[in-house]
Amino acid sequence: MTHDTSKNAAASSVETATTTPSSDSASTSLNTSRRRFLTGSAAAVGAAAAVGFPSIAVAQTTTLRFQSTWPNQDIFHEFAADYVRIVNEMSGGRLRLNLLPAGAVVGALQMQDAVISGALDGGHGVSAYWYGKHKAFSLFGTPPPFGWDAHQFLAWFWNGGGMALYNELLEQMELPLVGYLTGPMPTQALGWFKEPIRSADDLRGLKYRTVGLAADLMNEFGAAVTIMGGGDIVPAMDRGLLDGAEFNNPSSDRLLGFPDVSKTWMLRSYHQDCESFEIILNKRRHDEMPEEFQAILQYAAKAASSEMYWKAMERYPRDLQAMREEQGVQTYITPDSVLEAQLAAWDTVIERESANDDLFRRVVEHQREYCDRVVGFHLEHTTPKEPAYRHFYGKEPTDTSTIL
Repeated sequence: MTHDTSKNAAASSVETATTTPSSDSASTSLNTSRRRFLTGSAAAVGAAAAVGFPSIAVAQTTTLRFQSTWPNQDIFHEFAADYVRIVNEMSGGRLRLNLLPAGAVVGALQMQDAVISGALDGGHGVSAYWYGKHKAFSLFGTPPPFGWDAHQFLAWFWNGGGMALYNELLEQMELPLVGYLTGPMPTQALGWFKEPIRSADDLRGLKYRTVGLAADLMNEFGAAVTIMGGGDIVPAMDRGLLDGAEFNNPSSDRLLGFPDVSKTWMLRSYHQDCESFEIILNKRRHDEMPEEFQAILQYAAKAASSEMYWKAMERYPRDLQAMREEQGVQTYITPDSVLEAQLAAWDTVIERESANDDLFRRVVEHQREYCDRVVGFHLEHTTPKEPAYRHFYGKEPTDTSTIL
């Protein structure tokens, strides 16, 4: 109504101004008409803005509390930070993960419980840490050495049916979680010791740290196994509570201080021949988010998987060399007799746990069938790498270690 009245008044004033000769009264009339026109126009614009244009909502930021199971100085925490960065960048800041190190809210081995309870919204760790709840969790973290590497293990999870079995485990345990595997880890070393391990008998009675099914495996050798988080291992070795321990890789082990408590590192082992990280999210928190955010969380896990491996291949060899040259670390190749004994021990562990639990049995059988097909293909089609290395570099890849 106001808009129409103003237009009529303005039109009338303009008409008077154009039909009256120049005079004082005409000038006054013209000035008045201009003021009325401008006033009317402003009112019209205001009304149009209020009525004719939709309001624009400011996007809200969804923030998740996200803790790793790794100490702040560990390269694994850096890998967790890479995942967080990718999520935050892909969402344009509308979804933000706030990363905390192990111990900020709960200890490493309590992280899953904290995500389930809602004390945390999500976390970055390894599923083998939850092996105490169900041993099948370790099959999604450090599976048996069926000849596969960590890339093939992740291929099984994402494309070979592994994810469905993982979700079945969560449902059976009634754990309200959403999880993804990510980040292929190379073969882990047997560990750090006071003296080199020359035979399987040297493991008997040894106070040793590992996690997951590797604990069952080392028990077969008569070792006294302790399960603990990464940040607790070196202090335990320093106090004599452990005779030997493994964590993961040259970068992590160096940053955590292993060379300060041992100079003997045994390379190669079947106890954890391949492994991957796990990202878990509180299911209620996950499901209430938009599908776009859910997709970002999943695709970021895949992107971070590649980025992690690329970074590891740059850092791991350099840190291994630095430990040898700057910290006096001596590396040894685990004897074949120990590796063969480990494979035999795996037979025992697999048979026993398969008899104890049907889901464990089905997951192992699924993995074994997958590896028969995929690893068989890989070995048949892939040329051996050692001859090429010897040809181009004129040395053995093990020349920097002692072969026992």
